[in-house]
Amino acid sequence: MELKVPKEIKQIAKKLFENNHQAYLVGGCVRDLFLKREPKDWDIATDAKPADIQKLFPESVYENEFGTVGIKTDSKDEKLKIVEITTFRLEGRYSDKRHPDSVKFAKTIEDDLARRDFTVNALALDLGQKKKEIIDPYGGEVDLKTKVVRTVGEPEKRFEEDALRLMRAVRFAVELGFEIDHPTLAAIKDRSGLLEVIAKERIRDEFMKIIMAPRAAEGIILLEDTGLLKYIVSELREGIGCTQNRHHIYTVFDHNVRALNYAAEKNYSLEVRLASLFHDIGKPRAKRGEGFNSTFHGHEVVGARMVVKILDRLRFSKELSERVIRLIRYHMFYYSVGEVSPAGVRRFLSRVGLEYVDDIMKVREADRIGSNVPKAFPYKLRHLLFMIEKVKHDPIHPKTLKVRGEDVMDILKLKPGPKIGKILGILLEEVLDDPKKNERVYLEKRVKDLGGLSDKVLEELAEKAKEAKEEFESGVEEEMKKKYYVK
Repeated sequence: MELKVPKEIKQIAKKLFENNHQAYLVGGCVRDLFLKREPKDWDIATDAKPADIQKLFPESVYENEFGTVGIKTDSKDEKLKIVEITTFRLEGRYSDKRHPDSVKFAKTIEDDLARRDFTVNALALDLGQKKKEIIDPYGGEVDLKTKVVRTVGEPEKRFEEDALRLMRAVRFAVELGFEIDHPTLAAIKDRSGLLEVIAKERIRDEFMKIIMAPRAAEGIILLEDTGLLKYIVSELREGIGCTQNRHHIYTVFDHNVRALNYAAEKNYSLEVRLASLFHDIGKPRAKRGEGFNSTFHGHEVVGARMVVKILDRLRFSKELSERVIRLIRYHMFYYSVGEVSPAGVRRFLSRVGLEYVDDIMKVREADRIGSNVPKAFPYKLRHLLFMIEKVKHDPIHPKTLKVRGEDVMDILKLKPGPKIGKILGILLEEVLDDPKKNERVYLEKRVKDLGGLSDKVLEELAEKAKEAKEEFESGVEEEMKKKYYVK
């Protein structure tokens, strides 16, 4: 098989050869070349020591204890701008199940391959041979052809060394479309508890890769089947066997997984995939009743609170977490043509944010398809987008009011405090109801009127504005829900 190697790699290898050193492509890039996939990065293994590598390549970086030197190239390809060269190495015991206690340099490529996790990653391509000889001491080439994920050597030993390999096995299976061989699968199930000692950041990174794989839904099922899911997102498991009402043929767990599957098929973003997987995670805790008459009122609020803790526990960024949580919190909106007014649409945009609309619609699509509804985007949702287009330039946020907090303070001679926010909230509610009221003269007059009210009356008006009926959310009247059921 002809394996295409970039010129930048050939140039680095040539310089190593000219100075009596060996050079091999190793790991994932060799695997991907075999599978005719675009490698995500390029790694070279050599017998040269880090100091020797740095002498040969002045434009290099060496800031680790593992013998890896980063070589800068002039490539326009982001994946080739930094090529990592690592000295052949052996690793000592993994007493903490995460990192080797010691690392020492080895003499041969075979020694280096012996420390790797799976056979499909324990392949090396000799860059010094015209025929590009493959070094394959563990049968990785056969496993690539038969689509099998198998550990190098005894699986129990490999997982004892680094427990994150338990998740990596699942990740490679769903990324590559492979099956995990029986001894490896049995060892994962037997050693699943080792995942508890792994740093949450490392678990998060593997979980993200599983979620972003084309077979993400199968990944979640495989995590459950291997016993790993309870150490990652145990809350998802609460939906296993949790039946729903007459509008659903799947359990909560199955529904969530099917929603993720749709989001993955559509190649949606990480945020949308996570929101699709977690959108109904609160249903088991919000469930009231059994059978066809079960209800799940407020499950989106319960779920959003649960996901706050989940994403924080897994050390997701604040920005990503806020977006996912908002998508979950507002995925349950009610809309029926002719029943929801433009003011209702404005309130929806005010609460949700115009920048979230596209992703909320995607989560709603995933929700519908995950319930075996044949049409992802019915007429009523298309009409909603039409309505949003009509009102999106109307004032929908306190910042769009013609008076600001400093104006209120100046008019009423007040210092900063909660009273300012209450007045702005009341004004915004009036403007959402009638955008024509967003005129400075009118609003200044209203500020004076509101400023003259007692604190108690002002508090009542502020609460009324805060709790103004949100025509889109699941709190609509029960009769409406019965007449126009929307999940």
